[in-house]
Amino acid sequence: MAEPAGKKLKSSLPLCKAHRSSACSRARQNLQAAVEEALCGVSSLLWDGAYRLQALAVVFERDDLALPRVAAFFHQEALKQQDEAEAMLGYLAERGGTYCGKDIHKPDCEAISAVLPALELLLLQLKEEVCVMVELSQFAREHADPHTASVVKSHFLAPRVDRTKLLGDLLTSARRLGCSDNQAGGFGEYILNELQEELTG
Repeated sequence: MAEPAGKKLKSSLPLCKAHRSSACSRARQNLQAAVEEALCGVSSLLWDGAYRLQALAVVFERDDLALPRVAAFFHQEALKQQDEAEAMLGYLAERGGTYCGKDIHKPDCEAISAVLPALELLLLQLKEEVCVMVELSQFAREHADPHTASVVKSHFLAPRVDRTKLLGDLLTSARRLGCSDNQAGGFGEYILNELQEELTG
C-alpha cells in the first residue's frame, strides 16, 4: 500500500545536531548546508560502527574464547569501516564542508560473548547502514546534489550490499554448525573458526 501523498516516512538519517556549517567557505563546491549536516552525521555513525566492531574483535581474542580467525574477521571489518568513515570525511572536505566530531560512547556490545550474537549484531549494523546510505542518497537528490547521491551509492552503499550478503552466508553457516547464543561455546564455534572461508575474505 502506498504512503499517503502528504505524509513522509520517519527519517533514520543521523544528522549532526551541533553542526558548524562552512557556508562562508570559499572552497565550498555547491554543497547544500542540509547535505553537509547529513554527511557529518553519517560519518559519525560510521565511526561508531568501527568502534563497535573493534570491541567485538577484542572479545574473541580473550583467552577464555580464543577464536583468532573470528577476531581477525571483526578486526578486518573494523578497518573497512574506518576506511569508509575516512573516505566520507575526505569527500566532505573536498566539497568544502566541515566535520564536527562527537563524544565517543560505549559500543553497547559488552554483553556479547559468543559468535552468533556478534554476527547478528554486525548484520543488524550493516542493515541499518544500508538504510541510512539509501536515505542519504535520496536526501542529496532532493537537495539538488546528484554528485553526492552518486558517490554515496557507488562508494558506500554498493560495498555494504556485498558485505551483507557475505555476512548472511556466514550467519547461516554458524547456525547450521550449532553455534550457541551463550559463552559456553562448543564444536560449532571451533569448526567455524577453523574452516569457514568467509572469515578469510
